[in-house]
Amino acid sequence: MQVILKENIDSLGHIGDVVKVAPGYARNYLLPKGLAVEATERNAKALDHVKRQMAYKKDKVLETARSLAAKLGELSVELLHKAGEEGKLFGSVTNMEIAAFIKAKGFDIDRKTILLAEPIKNVGEYNVAVKIHPEVTANLKVTVTAA
Repeated sequence: MQVILKENIDSLGHIGDVVKVAPGYARNYLLPKGLAVEATERNAKALDHVKRQMAYKKDKVLETARSLAAKLGELSVELLHKAGEEGKLFGSVTNMEIAAFIKAKGFDIDRKTILLAEPIKNVGEYNVAVKIHPEVTANLKVTVTAA
């Protein structure tokens, strides 16, 4: 029996694949759990339609992420912190503080998307990556100055 997978199944394949399985496996497991549908012409056309819609939405989200990355690339983050001699900060600059600055400038960025390996502890200029989308990463220029 041929079925169209609606979910990724390790032993069979990925979403949208047409696979041949035993009739009992399809009838007793895949179809009742909603993991697959019968491979009829109607279901195949419906699957093609859904794939086109998902591709369109994915392209739209990717384009939005790229435009946001371009805008963030132009943004310069300037933070003032108390610092001792030799430029060492009292405290540190974290992704929460950078996210608050970006939010104040009108961008809605979650702090978890700001990729800092470790908090900034010295005065200077730093490049910080912001992962907006799995395929799109923006680079922010962060300048920390002594107050």
